[in-house]
Amino acid sequence: MDLLRPRIQPYPWGTVDAIADLQGRSVPAPGPEAELWMGAHPSAPSALVRLPAASPSPPSSVALDTVIAADPDGELGPECAARFGGRLPFLLKVLSAAKALSIQVHPSRAQAEAGYAAENARGLPLGDPGRNYVDDWPKPELLYALTPFEVAAGLRPPSGASALLQALEVDELKPLAAGLTDMRVALKSILQWPEPARLVSEVVAACRRLAASDSQYADACAAAVRVASDHPADIGVVALLLMRHEVLQPGQAVFMPAGGLHAYLRGTGIELLANSDNVVRSGLTGKHIDVPELLKLLDPTIAVPVLSPHPVRDGITTFDTPAPEFRLYLINLTASASPAPAPSPVPAPPGPALALPGAGPRILLCLDGACSLRAASGSALDLTRGDSCFIPFADGPVHATGSARLALATPGKCLEHATEPG
Repeated sequence: MDLLRPRIQPYPWGTVDAIADLQGRSVPAPGPEAELWMGAHPSAPSALVRLPAASPSPPSSVALDTVIAADPDGELGPECAARFGGRLPFLLKVLSAAKALSIQVHPSRAQAEAGYAAENARGLPLGDPGRNYVDDWPKPELLYALTPFEVAAGLRPPSGASALLQALEVDELKPLAAGLTDMRVALKSILQWPEPARLVSEVVAACRRLAASDSQYADACAAAVRVASDHPADIGVVALLLMRHEVLQPGQAVFMPAGGLHAYLRGTGIELLANSDNVVRSGLTGKHIDVPELLKLLDPTIAVPVLSPHPVRDGITTFDTPAPEFRLYLINLTASASPAPAPSPVPAPPGPALALPGAGPRILLCLDGACSLRAASGSALDLTRGDSCFIPFADGPVHATGSARLALATPGKCLEHATEPG
């Protein structure tokens, strides 16, 4: 086990205080801090400090992707390494948004492979800003709210979207609202509107009226008004109204499968996603927009329900998702547990110290409190609030003691019962 040195992404939609607070920095950041990355993503891998075995040299900082590439079977486990091509299949983030992120969709594995091959065949360089596909992997993701987190996730049913558009009483939208039966067609009509600036202005004025009323659409309209202040004249403001508006409460989550239209609007949470950069956007961004490709990937039937965690055993909860790349566990560790078992080359016997779930590579983030970790391999580590660590497959079973609230990322359900080493 090794402490991670996560990477901060200063995207302009981020906050200045949430990540700093988690890391114990008393002074807010001088600029936006949008995401804290814990993983082996090739563009921003976390660093870890690892002392080479049987070496008198002092520990040095090494990128996690470099460590995994040197021994994928030991770091990931043979099954995980084989299934995901020697890559750590997930990326764990703390995401903190003060402004809306883009309206987007992610591809399935088959769609990613086809799109990546097609753009390569066209000769688009990997760094070209006009690319949609920068790798051939899917990008499902789970967002878990640490604070109230506002999202637009999935499309409304046609009848619900029609009723909202009619409530706006915007003349230009009345024909669309009256004949709305197909959400893909409706979204295409909005995103390809011939004079978007005028329509956005009229819709925002209507949203201000509904936001100040007791309308059932008041919250969604208030969100559109806020987003419009950050993205003036962006047709994505109107597209948001076709989407289901939700405010996740702390402890709730949403899972975004391939084809699910979504936009994260504001809040702080944990995002666990497949280790990919494939995003196809349609609004609320200065990055590349490809409406035809987004409409091709879109699955209008994905409803994106709000999820609550379910118990695994005492102190441990999780979310059931179909993603093979990842699984998120939430751990409430109490100080009543006795000291962790002494390091041993064999798995620790059952006892009052809490055994962490998972058997493959794991990343553990301490959200509050402090804990001590002991692995069957003999490695040991202490974590406090804001610390994170990488637990390789070769460490075997890991037990924790202390008083802490933890988030644990592992490979998905297909690998969670894999045979542990030792």
